[in-house]
Amino acid sequence: MKFNRILLKLSGEALMGEQLHGICPARLNTYAREIKTALNHGIEIAIIIGGGNIFRGLQGAAKGMDRVQGDYMGMLATVINSLALQAELEKIQVKSTILSGIQVLPVTEPMTRRRALELLLSGQVVIISGGTGNPFFTTDTAAALRASEIEADVILKGTRVDGVYSADPEKEPNAKKYETITFEEVYQKQLKVMDLTAITLCRENKLPVVVFNMNIEGNLARLLEGKNIGTLVTV
Repeated sequence: MKFNRILLKLSGEALMGEQLHGICPARLNTYAREIKTALNHGIEIAIIIGGGNIFRGLQGAAKGMDRVQGDYMGMLATVINSLALQAELEKIQVKSTILSGIQVLPVTEPMTRRRALELLLSGQVVIISGGTGNPFFTTDTAAALRASEIEADVILKGTRVDGVYSADPEKEPNAKKYETITFEEVYQKQLKVMDLTAITLCRENKLPVVVFNMNIEGNLARLLEGKNIGTLVTV
């Protein structure tokens, strides 16, 4: 598949590297270089990073914290990760702007479709933080929403596994990997690809998702060159 505009969804946990929490500088540098390579291919790139390496609203709620407050804390965690990625991109001369679903002046600008498209067309990387700006929604749902808003060709979901499996491949060695699968099959088989709200948004907007291992250096570039990487989820 040929892509001109992508939304790259990265998990916050992936930024930890081998650490138990926080941000691994080496992993952050690797991601920044991968993004620069993709940008040099002429691809327009928007990025959403989760905040699970810092805080998860659901985990906080499970321990008795107010869910709404916890979700706002999670949104702020995505801003922290976005700032870290922006700083790393600047080190390698890649211009980026952080937009946010929640107002965090002066380090972010408000997320609007018009501003995001303006930046993408100018050749900048657009980092979208702050989730949807509302509690009760995951960063997967934010990725589906923002990708639909900016008319991205695809969501590339970078994870630590190389695609979608019938079960957790880290726990079930005989799990089957899918080369392609439909959103309906993901729903019926209850596969842990994205949450149901995100899946529904993608399906309704005919927005494909590719799940791939972002931690293998060069995978993003190979995927954008049309190589058979990861699992394609489509209508």
